[in-house]
Amino acid sequence: MSKRILVAVDGSEEAAEALSFAVAEWPDADLTALYVVNPADSTTGAEGGFPGAADQWYESATARGERVLREAAKSVDRDIDTRMEVGRPTATILGVAAGETEPTTDLDQPADPEPFDHVVVGSRGRTGLSRVLLGSVAEGVVRRAEMPVTVVR
Repeated sequence: MSKRILVAVDGSEEAAEALSFAVAEWPDADLTALYVVNPADSTTGAEGGFPGAADQWYESATARGERVLREAAKSVDRDIDTRMEVGRPTATILGVAAGETEPTTDLDQPADPEPFDHVVVGSRGRTGLSRVLLGSVAEGVVRRAEMPVTVVR
């Protein structure tokens, strides 16, 4: 049975390096790139109090996630699975890794009840406040995961 590796991606350079590392380190493993849409980001984005702001934010956030996953898949020289979820990043990564979550987006993703054998994350994420928060995501995953975690710097 092939090893299953979950790689958290967010569009950052560190996440791209984490994916490249996973591809090189486990060439025969089944790799899945996971993008998490964080609802907490909606309070810092386009939610200006006008009707439809939440819908507009969600559409924008999922479009970004689709783009990040598409670019991640194109950046490596092999087939990988992609998955997008909505939730708090640390908890969502851990839930997907443990095989405890059903897909939360409407992107025709099959349920994936099997746990992953390993998780790979970048040491930091995007920029500014998100960078601090995503750094804490990596730390949270390392502290709470029940499977091995590799943090790529």
